[in-house]
Amino acid sequence: MINLLGNACVLPEVIMNSPVLSQLRLLILCVGIWLPLSVNAEDSQPATDDAIEEVVVTAELRNVAVNDVPASVSLLVPDDRGDVVNHLEEVLARAVNVNLASGASRARFVQMRGIGERGQFAEPLNASVGLLIDGVDFSGIGTAATLFDVSQVEVLRGPQGTLYGANALAGLINVVTPSSTVDWQGMTRLDAGNFGALGLGATLSGPLNDTVGMRLSVQQYADDGFIENSFLQREDTDNHDERTLRLKLDGNSDLANWQVTAGFVDVNNGYDAFSLDNNRQTRADQPGADEQTSRYLSARIETNQMDSTTLVAALGYASSDIRYGYDEDWTYQGFHPYGYSSTDYYDRNVETATVDLRWLSKAVAADALDWVVGVYLLDRDVDLVRAYTWLAEDFTSAFSVQRMALYGEVGVPLGASWKLSVGARVEQHQADYTDNAAVRFTPEDNLFGARFRLERRLQAGQRVYASFTQGYKSGGFNTSGTLDADLRLFDPETLWNFELGYKARVLDDAGQLRVAVFHMARADVQIATSIVRVRNDGSSEFIEFTGNAASGSNQGLELELDLALNQRLRMKAGLGLLATQYEDYIDAAGNDLDGREQAHAPSYQGHVALDYDLSQAWFAHVAVEAKDGFYFSDSHSAQADSHVLINGAIGYRQGRLSARLWGRNLTDVDHHVRGFYFGNDPRNDYADTAWTQLAAPRQVGVSLQLDW
Repeated sequence: MINLLGNACVLPEVIMNSPVLSQLRLLILCVGIWLPLSVNAEDSQPATDDAIEEVVVTAELRNVAVNDVPASVSLLVPDDRGDVVNHLEEVLARAVNVNLASGASRARFVQMRGIGERGQFAEPLNASVGLLIDGVDFSGIGTAATLFDVSQVEVLRGPQGTLYGANALAGLINVVTPSSTVDWQGMTRLDAGNFGALGLGATLSGPLNDTVGMRLSVQQYADDGFIENSFLQREDTDNHDERTLRLKLDGNSDLANWQVTAGFVDVNNGYDAFSLDNNRQTRADQPGADEQTSRYLSARIETNQMDSTTLVAALGYASSDIRYGYDEDWTYQGFHPYGYSSTDYYDRNVETATVDLRWLSKAVAADALDWVVGVYLLDRDVDLVRAYTWLAEDFTSAFSVQRMALYGEVGVPLGASWKLSVGARVEQHQADYTDNAAVRFTPEDNLFGARFRLERRLQAGQRVYASFTQGYKSGGFNTSGTLDADLRLFDPETLWNFELGYKARVLDDAGQLRVAVFHMARADVQIATSIVRVRNDGSSEFIEFTGNAASGSNQGLELELDLALNQRLRMKAGLGLLATQYEDYIDAAGNDLDGREQAHAPSYQGHVALDYDLSQAWFAHVAVEAKDGFYFSDSHSAQADSHVLINGAIGYRQGRLSARLWGRNLTDVDHHVRGFYFGNDPRNDYADTAWTQLAAPRQVGVSLQLDW
């Protein structure tokens, strides 16, 4: 075991030569985590009598404990010991090699291992990172990802082509909510904080009869946001106003287990985030909006009557009304003699329906054959109305996409400790797009994904694996602005991921260790870039579009550790190292980007969290998150700065009542969640400038919870 763990810190040559490893603190962190664990657990003293609880991943082809999944997976569990979490954007920094992009009230675009979209305007979106909420596909429309009464967030890194197809080229996020409880119980929680934050939520759960249970969750959260609009003399133009309602029914019988979930998420947020002075002081006379109302329904049924096999049917449907818009000039009429005034609004209706039918062998002994075959169908319709000052009439478009897939996987035991799994997915992707500018596209793609995994079980609680996975993303088209014909279409992207991993329960089950080293090769890389064109009146037209690069590579290391240091102190830590580059790529402006890092791909990312029981009633939590700087875009060189955030909480629990005082970004560090580069300031004659959106400043608050 000493050699295995020691060799795990040997990174690919490109990473060893990367500026990442010039950061001494990362080397110290890597060595400091490895050394205590480089000794066989049988030869060391246990840190505690309490074992780390095993948590199950539900997003795989069958439910599997996280340390038994031969892939890089993070499980994020919102709890009542740390800072309050209301949205997915507030928790994803705890998963390594995961980044976010905002440009709205919430950061709803995710990048994994440096791959993923950073925004959307008029063009249809095919997400690189999938998002499921209770089995419903919300890929690309993640403003609905509120996290009240959520049991866990599963983050699967790397292409998930065999499992989820074209929407999971870089990975998948699966948000899982709790099922009903065996007896009646409930909870009420009140949150209050600075910036006018106020949240009130409640749950009720229990059995309706001997075979059917229910769980009801409801929450209202609001705050004023973090912007001061000096022109309107308001501090709520970038506010949050979010409501969540969810009802889950589940049951079981001799024939089947089933679950039905109905949800409603109503988001009425403001959007006033960018300032001509690159701070939180704005001047917009027509602040924007970032609104989403989603109604969704999911159902899952799993048969019980067959001895050795199971049929699983999963259905999902969501209807979302989305309104996103902003004050394009960021100022008011009369601000400057050379100024202009315009707004840009996008109103979408998105309807998504999915069907997943799966036939699989039941869980059997580790040395037995297992298999799964399935059929997947997706239908999505998107209607858009764009109201833009510079358009003579509103722009309208209709986009539909149908995906049909066959997939399967077989796991073959090779002796007592080895296992080989082979899976594949064949998918047909058809789209139809029309708009009122007489533009029409009807692309069709036949796509293929596969994965090969070889794993070996070592001594109890340990395994190593090697995997090769092929992911894919369908081609598409650009519709925005005055693009030339040769920039309208782009091709499918293919991604090959090679991964080596090690997972173990260490120190007599006091800890869980997960390590992965990966290399990803990308072909026909789809890159979101932009150009700026000057209109006849001197104002600028900023056009985002997607094109294909020649190729690219993404490689790195991912390490996670959950450890009970003693009966009172527990630690969670993670470290992600990432090296990315483009190969033989010249962008639309003629810039040679060969060898440059890819956008939104920080070279390192890490976190350490400690939970300490001060007494039977008092507890404390502290967490540190660190992230390297990164390019905002592939079309310019503006970058976000590296940063370190400190979060913490101290609380008291007695009987059914608990209270905690919490803080996020306690040192009030300015860091960025989106960046652009173009001219928008009349004071410097609209010279090209880097514009940045700041993330949340220091937030503090108190939470009171009553369990009943």
